[in-house]
Amino acid sequence: MGACMALCSLASCASCLCGSAPCLLCGCCPSSNNSTITRLVFSFFLLLGTLVSVIMILPGMETQLRKIPGFCQGGTTIPGLENHVNCDVIVGYKSVYRMCFAMACFFFLFSAIMIRVKSSKDPRAAIQNGFWFFKFLILVGITVGAFFIPDGTFHDVWYYFGIVGSFMFILIQLILLIDFAHSWNEVWVRNAEEGNSKCWFSGLLFFTILHYALAFAAIVLFYLYYTKPDNCAEHKFFISFNLILCVIISVVSILPKVQDASPQSGLLQSSIITLYTMYVTWSAMTNNPNRECNPSLLSLVSNISTTVAVPTSSPGMVQWWDAQGIVGLVIFLFCTFYASIRSSSNAQVNRLMQTEEGKGTVGGEEVGEDGLRRVVDNEEDGVTYSYSFFHFHLFLASLYIMMTLTNWYKPDITTQAMQSTMPAVWVKICSSWLGLGLYLWTLVAPVIFPNRDFN
Repeated sequence: MGACMALCSLASCASCLCGSAPCLLCGCCPSSNNSTITRLVFSFFLLLGTLVSVIMILPGMETQLRKIPGFCQGGTTIPGLENHVNCDVIVGYKSVYRMCFAMACFFFLFSAIMIRVKSSKDPRAAIQNGFWFFKFLILVGITVGAFFIPDGTFHDVWYYFGIVGSFMFILIQLILLIDFAHSWNEVWVRNAEEGNSKCWFSGLLFFTILHYALAFAAIVLFYLYYTKPDNCAEHKFFISFNLILCVIISVVSILPKVQDASPQSGLLQSSIITLYTMYVTWSAMTNNPNRECNPSLLSLVSNISTTVAVPTSSPGMVQWWDAQGIVGLVIFLFCTFYASIRSSSNAQVNRLMQTEEGKGTVGGEEVGEDGLRRVVDNEEDGVTYSYSFFHFHLFLASLYIMMTLTNWYKPDITTQAMQSTMPAVWVKICSSWLGLGLYLWTLVAPVIFPNRDFN
């Protein structure tokens, strides 16, 4: 009897896995829209791949990965690199690259398939919102195939794909943070106007001061530990120039003309962007191959002088994890989740992110014959987000997580180790400049073009 009940339950789950997103998550998200649940499930696929990638670079996993046929021939060398690179050093790097390559291919495929889907009446919308079991099988199949890709120039080529994709994803992260800050400020100001204004405005002031205080503390630490009186000129320029830019956007955000054109703009948004810019600056400096300008976190904590030659890595051992990588992973998780559930009234951000929140019909709950609450389709009249752009965003996220988990390292076949490169430094710094420019544009555009609707 128990076996029959189990089989019936399994059959019910299987039908949901082959059906629509509301069916898949109706038990845990009964009041969610179809569009939101679909984004959450695809984001779960990305996070699942990220978790697998994290496991692959954990200490001790190299012995298990060497067992994959042809993945690490002989356990000591890698074909295609003239037997110069120690497999123990690079096997985790290879694994993460292949896992993220599979995710990138998966999301890019769906991005191409979903171009110009206008409503859920399009037959392709059924593929977007259902058939999850088969999608999972496709992802698994691509992943298995990726581990049999010959080395050759694969890592070098995909490294530059990762740099370009990460550059674009950092900008998307900044756009999402701008949107989050606008939504946060809008909700708290509205609550202040409707209720206890002193409490809500005090909260806004507290978090604004906190963000600026953390950013200022970061700048002081950067000057102390990432610059030298007679060296590290690039770092001095990065810190000083980004500090000037952050001061500029903070001042512009509270100018009377800007406030008249965009009443919701303010120092809370600028403080969040300033703090994020300091993180990107720190992340860039930690990729500087000059160890005198880039001390390890261990040396900072233990007060070890960086003038003493300390090997950054040894054959068979690579430190994949560091503080900036962990912070980057946390920000990545937040932005991925926020992109899946966001419902913004900011027209500029919606235009950049290819979303049209509020265009779809408002769905209510339906109760099926089995008594379970289900969600009606809220995109019959029009999609609430661009299916294609959402998958392209996850494609870029796959490249970004690949670079983050591998610390933007590139294999050095002469030293049998992994090394940072200056291109990674400049990509991050340039993305911070472009991101600040985008935020500055959101502030001044309503002033420059007063006849256009930016609300």
